[in-house]
Amino acid sequence: MQKSILITGCSSGIGLDAAHGMRARGWRVFASCRHQRDCDRLRAQGFDSPRIDYTDSDSITSGLHEVLSATGGTIDAVFNNGAHGLPGAVEDIPVDGLRHIFETNVFGWHDLTRQVIPVMRAQGHGRIIQNSSVLGFIAFPWRGAYIATKFAIEGLTDTLRLELQDTDINVILIEPGPITSKLREKAIPVFERFIDWENSALRDKYEGSLLKRLYEDSGPDRFELPPSAVTDKLAQALEAPRPKARYYVTTPTYIAGYLRRLLPTRAIDNILSRI
Repeated sequence: MQKSILITGCSSGIGLDAAHGMRARGWRVFASCRHQRDCDRLRAQGFDSPRIDYTDSDSITSGLHEVLSATGGTIDAVFNNGAHGLPGAVEDIPVDGLRHIFETNVFGWHDLTRQVIPVMRAQGHGRIIQNSSVLGFIAFPWRGAYIATKFAIEGLTDTLRLELQDTDINVILIEPGPITSKLREKAIPVFERFIDWENSALRDKYEGSLLKRLYEDSGPDRFELPPSAVTDKLAQALEAPRPKARYYVTTPTYIAGYLRRLLPTRAIDNILSRI
């Protein structure tokens, strides 16, 4: 029988590539998006495309119900992917801004995951795959809000994996480094909404660093890979008889993982502060 997967955040980037890649591998892909216009576009391309907005619990429930109605009540895998950034210094992130990014990047993922688990328990199998980041286990300046959400996802995922060890539900993390996407572009309106950089004690550093990176498209980062690199690891996580708990993507992720195991925290801080 054809296996099914629900992928979130499919309007562009990693989610869109994953939808096309897994369909090419024979999976029935439910490619969800936050906006109906993007769902309509994907439906025109032949996808099932339920609308799921992580900040709208009703849409999570109705989107999953649409998937289960189409499959007869089963789902083989879910790939939590949709997320956004909130660049800025930690001291400049208002509580409302932190709450805003957690609603999408953590609470929405948790809501969908909790609703999927009973289905997977009933059918006796399933795979829950979380698209984390190298920033889920190592920190960089100016990315504190996003990093906080990814650290939270890593903690929830590791705990869930332990709690489901006596089932045939596999819980897996994918940890990309720099991947070509619209994450920077989509972070701009969130930054402008929440970060009062002009009145920050770090204004000079915003002007000398973050604003240029945020508003000026300087081309791909060093070691940046296309979204297909994540899709390749997603396919491994879905189709391996015994999947790994973690899949690294991009050279910086491997380097960061190695340094974290090898060096003390202060040494890592000295390295990262120069990047």
